[in-house]
Amino acid sequence: MPIKMDPEIESYLVGSIRRFFAEELEADIGDLKALSVLDFFTREIGPSVYNQAISDAQASMERAVSDLAGANYEPEFDFWKKR
Repeated sequence: MPIKMDPEIESYLVGSIRRFFAEELEADIGDLKALSVLDFFTREIGPSVYNQAISDAQASMERAVSDLAGANYEPEFDFWKKR
């Protein structure tokens, strides 16, 4: 499934890539090359980052759900015990 970005985000990222190339690599690139770099990283690296994020979220949710009994336990039938 291809990643679709908001046009404003894509525009920001293209600018960021151009700045990175200029400041860190001392190379000026245009919008088309920056967009190609963004497309490459989105298609090549994006799925790995996405899959790891889903795995991390799943593990976090499983920890939270497994602790529900302890986190939300209320003693039952204790009205008369407190008197």
